[in-house]
Amino acid sequence: MAKPLLEFTDRGIYCDQGRFYIDPWKPVDDAVITHAHADHAYWGHKNYLAHHLSREVLYYRLGEINLQTVAYNEPVYKNGVKITLHPAGHVIGSAQIRVEYKDTVWVVSGDYKTDDDGVSDPFEPVKCHHFISECTFGMPVYSWKPQAEIFTDVNNWWQNNLQHDLATVIVGYSLGKAQRILQNLNMDLGKVYTHGVIENTNEALRRNGVTLNPTERITAESVKTEVRKGIILAPPSAVGTPWMRKFQPYSFGYCSGWMALRGAKRRRAADRGFIMSDHADWNGLVSAIDATGCECVYLTHGYTASFTRYLNEIGFNAKEVHTLYGGEEEDAGITEKEEKEETAELPDTERSPAVNDGQEAAK
Repeated sequence: MAKPLLEFTDRGIYCDQGRFYIDPWKPVDDAVITHAHADHAYWGHKNYLAHHLSREVLYYRLGEINLQTVAYNEPVYKNGVKITLHPAGHVIGSAQIRVEYKDTVWVVSGDYKTDDDGVSDPFEPVKCHHFISECTFGMPVYSWKPQAEIFTDVNNWWQNNLQHDLATVIVGYSLGKAQRILQNLNMDLGKVYTHGVIENTNEALRRNGVTLNPTERITAESVKTEVRKGIILAPPSAVGTPWMRKFQPYSFGYCSGWMALRGAKRRRAADRGFIMSDHADWNGLVSAIDATGCECVYLTHGYTASFTRYLNEIGFNAKEVHTLYGGEEEDAGITEKEEKEETAELPDTERSPAVNDGQEAAK
């Protein structure tokens, strides 16, 4: 039996013919990277290949690595294997990896979302025989509202805080969500002040030629009374720290797909929870997989057991595989116990089979 073009190994997704790995989590000679989040882009590889808009963020996060960058649809050949990168819509510079050899095509999605956020290059379905997909939010309860509605709520909340002399702190992951928030704020309301981790990422993206709305880094010299007049953009790691408490009194908003489950906002001590994710929702996952026309789909992280079962029930050839992906939103993730508590009272139509039978943990 012929060896498949891509294999799942203890180091990552491997192409034996091309002698390269995709998003490997252990050091390898040749790594192709879908995007710069920490659970997909590890330090220690000899050579890296990624999209050119990931370049400066990868240098910022990993140091002086040996990095080759390419544009979308720009082919690279490794031992006869054709590699092209295609927009994933997840974060700036994110890519699906298309691998072709002797008329066989595999696509590795990395992380993706199907809605256009106006910041990342929009997701493009790529026809293939085999599709390796995430399913972070692979349960029907996860259904995202239009982005315009979300940011109408965000900006109204900010304006209301200003009227009540409350500082506004909004929390989102430093690569992806932070830039999406930034680009959709009503800049007429005030300045945007940033935590250092987010500003470092913004600066890396600006060095890469990405245009972002103006921001001001919060430093020891920042005047608290001035900062409180704007909006403060912070990473999840800042929640509950002395850094954040110094801006009291404030209203604190948390942006995450996990906010779709009741109680997530309360557990994070947030005043507002905004349901916002850089991953595809249930309908986005199903439509993206269907659009590939694939013969087989492999599910790498998220609600893998239940989503695999569902896809097989509706006619796909789906398989669950084990990888180390999925840690990038771990600060906002929920436990299996929390998931059961959250979904216990949901209508049956909003529960995945895994929630009903208690076999699947949230990632």
